[in-house]
Amino acid sequence: MQKMTLSLEGLKSRTLFLVVVLLCACCGSGTSTTTDLLHAECLKVSPAEFASTVKDTIDTVQQVVSILSPFANTFGDSRLSNAISDCLDLLEFSSDELSWSVSATQNPKGKDNSTGNLSSDLRTWLSAALINQETCSDGFEGTSSIVKGLVSSGLSQVTSLVQNLLTQVHPVKSEQPTKKDRFPSWVITRDRKLLQANGVSVDVVVASDGSGNFTNVMDAVLAAPDYSMKRYVIYIKRGIYKENVEIKKKKWNLMMIGDGMGATVISGNRSFIDGWTTFRSATFAVSGRGFIARDITIENTAGPEKHQAVAMRSDSDLSVFYRCEFKGYQDTLYTHTMRQFFRECRISGTIDFIFGDGTVVFQNCHIMAKKGLPNQKNTITAQGRKDPNEPSGFSIQFCNITADSDLIPSVNTTPTYLGRPWKLYSRTVIMQSFLSNVVWPEGWLEWNGDFALDTLFYGEYQNYGAGAGLGKRVKWPGYRQFNDSTLASNYTVTQFIEGNLWLPSTGVAYTAGLGV
Repeated sequence: MQKMTLSLEGLKSRTLFLVVVLLCACCGSGTSTTTDLLHAECLKVSPAEFASTVKDTIDTVQQVVSILSPFANTFGDSRLSNAISDCLDLLEFSSDELSWSVSATQNPKGKDNSTGNLSSDLRTWLSAALINQETCSDGFEGTSSIVKGLVSSGLSQVTSLVQNLLTQVHPVKSEQPTKKDRFPSWVITRDRKLLQANGVSVDVVVASDGSGNFTNVMDAVLAAPDYSMKRYVIYIKRGIYKENVEIKKKKWNLMMIGDGMGATVISGNRSFIDGWTTFRSATFAVSGRGFIARDITIENTAGPEKHQAVAMRSDSDLSVFYRCEFKGYQDTLYTHTMRQFFRECRISGTIDFIFGDGTVVFQNCHIMAKKGLPNQKNTITAQGRKDPNEPSGFSIQFCNITADSDLIPSVNTTPTYLGRPWKLYSRTVIMQSFLSNVVWPEGWLEWNGDFALDTLFYGEYQNYGAGAGLGKRVKWPGYRQFNDSTLASNYTVTQFIEGNLWLPSTGVAYTAGLGV
């Protein structure tokens, strides 16, 4: 492949220099006598070797972009055009995630929408950069193979390089505050008082009747400031907003507040059958860091016959969804990448209706299986962890898993399972939750034969209800029944998403540990 332009080479050289110099800060600062110890704590290789891989990854990402860009908007095939557009966005995400890693290393005490635990931050961002290429490739399903063939080699190379980077970062747990009223140092005093009072100062109002600043949600999003470190609040009055909302990556720290589930509704109907990629089918998609949503319903009304039809997709790191409802059938909630927290939400669907490769905790949520197509099996989760070094997975804690009203009459004839392994290292843990008789005795469903049954990580701990019996559960090597709290504690808010380091600033209630 051709070399990049001089300006790009200069950028890469500068990036390489920054990474080499700044990785010393990754685990702290120290004298030359302590440097080796610091590097050993943070990295498994020398800073120079790590930086070299970063350089190669940036180079390869840009090469793939240069191959794809000329094909944007040149085809009459909408599905192919959508797949190319997805790829360009996803590759841009990957470039950003690599840049964030360098920035965080440069200023380890400046949170800049990170947790302050650099090991967690780096592994999260690298994991996202890994999965972006997989999503890009998946988007070409059902299209001409020509364009996919042109970029497949480059995508594979990016994947390999990011996998290598993931192996080079030590998983390091930080010391975290144990009290929920502790705030990270980067939350300014005025915001702390506002959050402690549980009050919200609204910046703009969306109202379909014209009584606000905007009549649709997307116009309010476009008017929000870019890269804001200050919370920007959009209040959406009750009503049904038939639109597709996309919050781009430059829109940081947006907060959306509605009038309640079922009152404020954002509704769309894009689907795979109608020519959209799964990624682009979302009624509501958010990539900007630090997003918060509260008291809103987001739905995809395409129906079960349209197959993949996403209601909500999130690539937003350190995002929170509180008292929100997500309604759909197949692929309702796409927690694509990054650290996310769902509290007191309602999620309904049929096939893989909670899926993706985010690092996600669901607490006190109501998860409901619906009635789909005839002879269709329901699967609640399809977690997409591709590499064992990724920190990603789903933790479902203090939740209720039941049948939605349309499924209740046929709950005994419609198989419903807790999950199936979408990718090789799929990881899902269900703990301290109520499982109704909607969950069949085997608990979990294979994806395709014995694929991933040895490498997945599925666990259950202290669940109860008619569907929680463990006697007839699957006997796969990767399935575990936790017998004590030691392993289960790894999937709590505190441990799994470093929640004590960032959730207090959102003002949302949460349980830090096992609650016992």
